[in-house]
Amino acid sequence: MKNQWKNYLGIGIAAFFTFAACVLLFFLLYKIKEIGAFFGQVIGILEPILIGIVIAYLLNPVMNFFEKRILLQLEKTRLEKPQKMKLARGLSVFLSVAFGVAVVATVFGLMIPQLITSLYGIARDMPVYLNRITDWVMDISKNHPEIQRFAGRAINEATEKINTWITSDMLLMITKYLGYVTTGVISAVSVVFNTIIGLIVAVYVLFSREMFAGQIKKMIYAVFSPEKANVVLHMARKSNRIFGGFISGKILDSAIIGILCFICLSFMKMPYTLLVSVIVGVTNVIPFFGPYIGAIPSALLILMVNPLKALYFIIFIIILQQVDGNIIGPTILGESTGLSAFWVVFSILLGSGLFGVMGMIMGVPTFAVIYYIVKTFMDHILKKKEYPVDSSEYVYLKSVEKGQNFVYYEEEEIKNRPKFFKLSFEKLPPKDNFFGKKKNEQSKEDERKDESEDQ
Repeated sequence: MKNQWKNYLGIGIAAFFTFAACVLLFFLLYKIKEIGAFFGQVIGILEPILIGIVIAYLLNPVMNFFEKRILLQLEKTRLEKPQKMKLARGLSVFLSVAFGVAVVATVFGLMIPQLITSLYGIARDMPVYLNRITDWVMDISKNHPEIQRFAGRAINEATEKINTWITSDMLLMITKYLGYVTTGVISAVSVVFNTIIGLIVAVYVLFSREMFAGQIKKMIYAVFSPEKANVVLHMARKSNRIFGGFISGKILDSAIIGILCFICLSFMKMPYTLLVSVIVGVTNVIPFFGPYIGAIPSALLILMVNPLKALYFIIFIIILQQVDGNIIGPTILGESTGLSAFWVVFSILLGSGLFGVMGMIMGVPTFAVIYYIVKTFMDHILKKKEYPVDSSEYVYLKSVEKGQNFVYYEEEEIKNRPKFFKLSFEKLPPKDNFFGKKKNEQSKEDERKDESEDQ
């Protein structure tokens, strides 16, 4: 009787928690906007902390570089080991933060004046560029009266619309957008303030990174069993290697591409050399599509000045991206993500659709981590079943007999099987049985099904 009551009590508790979970899920779906706004507000409040963590993550390799060399120098002194560690950590944190600030200040100090000059020159010379393009189009179409009339009419209509927009619509837009100036200034001040607070947070994180790592490990081992905790930590280390290798490698790769672009364009005497090099270098951070995203506006800028040089620029960008994709990129990044070209494109499209530009940049390493976790989980299941984990060993596979490690192949597939193809089952039948399991051992009905599936 008591056992029956215990069973009823267990069923009742399970039903109650199931009902509560359903109600909670309905509430979350019903209040999804409010919940999203709440989390957005929390993220806004913690923005300086998040900026500080990101800065610390980016500066961590720089700090390691300085810390190792400072410790080597301090080994020659008579200081105690704890004092050496504290002194090395303090100096390395200071030097890494100073290095980061110096790099950002130098880049902006060199770029901003040149970018302002380039943009001012574009706005000033825009009528001249339009006249050049008009003369160029008319010169090309002078032997074709119909094309010339159509081009002239289109250019005149475009010129009238531009003049109308400048004299009327643009003034209204300027009046409208002047109201946003105050909001923009406040936002800029807020970003600067959050960045300063983020630098302070980054210093604290870099100083105490071992303590933070120890606290996280302590929490993981408190929540999970030792075996599962080890798996979680392994995944965390792998994620760190993927993200760290991709981000640092991509920044270095983009910097090299920007510098090479600036040197070559200067040698070719291209217009707006610095502006175009900045656009090409910055957009190169985006995998796969980045070079094309940067090349299009750059080619249009050069086209307004000299159409022939725009053609030369396009040819140069194609050559530069081939060098980057086949030499520079693989040398720096290597196999940091472990993704094929298909999955890279897939992750970029998915990331850009969900999170915009930031999704295009971070989509590849994020998907690489997810891909690695899924692959590790699937390999673990296959190993339990004593099946091979290499995907190439399943290319010519027809079927596996349930409960045994007999593998079925078509005879033509066996003959055309590549030499490198070997199955690595631990418990295999004799070789004659393994590859000699003929079709006549299957029922005729199964043969017909297999043939219809192949067709």
